[in-house]
Amino acid sequence: MLSQKTRYTIRAFQHLADHWGKGQVQLADIAEAQNIPPKFLTVILSEMAREGLLISQRGRDGGYQLALPPVDISYGDLVRLTRGSLALVPCAARNAHEQCKNCLPEIECRMRSLMLKVRDDTAAILDRITLADPIKMEPLFEKDEAAE
Repeated sequence: MLSQKTRYTIRAFQHLADHWGKGQVQLADIAEAQNIPPKFLTVILSEMAREGLLISQRGRDGGYQLALPPVDISYGDLVRLTRGSLALVPCAARNAHEQCKNCLPEIECRMRSLMLKVRDDTAAILDRITLADPIKMEPLFEKDEAAE
């Protein structure tokens, strides 16, 4: 699952991508629009500026803007930079790998093999989608037409 930090980072970057080419965006505006605690957002944006994805400007007219065009920043980049895990189970995580409790040895576990494929396919999708790509809002719950 994606960490809270990763989800906040994605939302902040989506907001900045929406304002691409319009100048600096103040931290307070991002925090309010995206419902992100300002102190946590300060930490996130500072880290992303150090990574070279943001330009930050101090002062009264300061704020943040993307350092690269939205088309050059993928969702996969953001997940990796925040060390978010795409693994659904601990044994499939790259950064925080743990053997699952009450499970078979990893070499024998078909569930782990499946979850590694899910993780890798998810990463490939996130690497293809950039901040410039339109994201269509989906209904909260998809109707299961087969059940009707």
